[in-house]
Amino acid sequence: MIGVVTFFTLSVGSSVRWTSKRRHSRAELTGILFATAPDRTKLETMIRNLARPALIVLLTVGAGTVAAEPLALHPDNPRYFLFRGKPALLVTSAEHYGAVLNLDFDYKKYLATLAADGMNLTRIFPGAYVEPAGAFNIQRNTLAPAKGRLICPWARSEKPGYINGGNRFDLKQWDDAFFRRLKDFMSQAEKHGIIVELNLFTPMYEDLQWNYSPMKASNNVNGIGKVGKHAVYTLDKEPALLAVQEAMTGKIVTELNGFDNLYYEICNEPYFGGVTRAWHDRITDVIVATEKSLPKKHLISWNVANDYTRVKDPHPAISIINFHYARPAAVTDNLGLKKVLGLNETGFKGTGDDYYRMQAWEFLMAGGGLYNNLDYSFCVGHEDGTFAVKAPTPGGGGPTIRKQLRHLDEFLRRFDFIRMKPMPSVVKGGVPKQVGFHVLAEPGKQYAVYLRSVKDVALQLDLPEGKYEGEWLDAVTGKRIAIPMLEHRGGVVTIRPPALTHDAALRLISKGSG
Repeated sequence: MIGVVTFFTLSVGSSVRWTSKRRHSRAELTGILFATAPDRTKLETMIRNLARPALIVLLTVGAGTVAAEPLALHPDNPRYFLFRGKPALLVTSAEHYGAVLNLDFDYKKYLATLAADGMNLTRIFPGAYVEPAGAFNIQRNTLAPAKGRLICPWARSEKPGYINGGNRFDLKQWDDAFFRRLKDFMSQAEKHGIIVELNLFTPMYEDLQWNYSPMKASNNVNGIGKVGKHAVYTLDKEPALLAVQEAMTGKIVTELNGFDNLYYEICNEPYFGGVTRAWHDRITDVIVATEKSLPKKHLISWNVANDYTRVKDPHPAISIINFHYARPAAVTDNLGLKKVLGLNETGFKGTGDDYYRMQAWEFLMAGGGLYNNLDYSFCVGHEDGTFAVKAPTPGGGGPTIRKQLRHLDEFLRRFDFIRMKPMPSVVKGGVPKQVGFHVLAEPGKQYAVYLRSVKDVALQLDLPEGKYEGEWLDAVTGKRIAIPMLEHRGGVVTIRPPALTHDAALRLISKGSG
């Protein structure tokens, strides 16, 4: 049978391989290889020459290999991730989603900065949604490219008239330059061990955003996108627009299939702007169907609410539940889902660091597995995250908050956190009512306690008999303050925190019975 390969092996580096022993059409094999191939033309020639049905193909591919397993839920505790064979939390302070679509943004410098600061997650939009300058009072918004500097999945046409400079888009043609940029971004992130959340769509909050979208009829040459701003994401208002959205989803998912450092979010804040649940489920189905014949299956996120909700009836393919601006109860009341609970956007609480630092500690100590502070210090010309964020920008960011989040991340990673669960009942007293606290514990073995304030605290913990080694962490400076070895006969013990003016965390590890 011409053009069918029944057995092939992709060799990655010198040791890891991915093998298929079933029939693959030439088109399917092309999709698998092009997910990460460094030289598309050479691979096209090779695949065109595949003719013998039992041919063994040995290929070495570069970054974005098809061999490494993608980010997954941890099999022993699905509230956390498994990445490259190790338990993983995702903690970051990252830019406002325009790193790829904004041609003026130096994403290589940006990703290197994230990695140097100990961050391991970033969130991007592909360009179906963009913002005009000044939207939401954001200064130097990366999601608002300068005139003519938007790049997105669709190619520019020969016809002028895009609202923000340059020609209109052709929703029937892909822009190869965009996909090269997207895949290079993914490769750079992969090199640094950074996970990418690719958020496919965003509601058109107001006409201001819809007017800038390539999907609006005035911005493309296809006569597609004639609906109003709150009818963009439905199954029945404009079938041609739905077909464009499905095609874009399938194209991106196919192109990026080889990357392990990736998960998808269907839609940012789908609880606004007329986004229907049926449409959201359809796009989820498109991802699942597209990856069915591809080697890798990536996690999918559902952004369920601002602040709080009890999550009901998620699509079976959803593995990550993300909130915006959330409180700890969003975690506590949804732990039974056995999925990662994340907070992937912050803001609207000033430009300082304290609120976002404490929000991160409380969310993760309540049992969350992902936190992304929206960091406006990353912008064009300041891809190293040094732009001074000032009001009226609706959030914060900068080197200081990234350093503080690194302290949090390193504190949690020093535990065998996969074995821990929220256990506030360990605290029996000694904490004033106005002081919030959270506990993660593996009873009798390891304990983590976070206090929003240490003022007037004499922490009373119910611990089994044994010897315990411990230390306090200053959540602001990262300083560790050891406590004397605790030889405990069992029951309630009092541990006093150091004299600090802010929040702190206690690490307590069992060293065996007395």
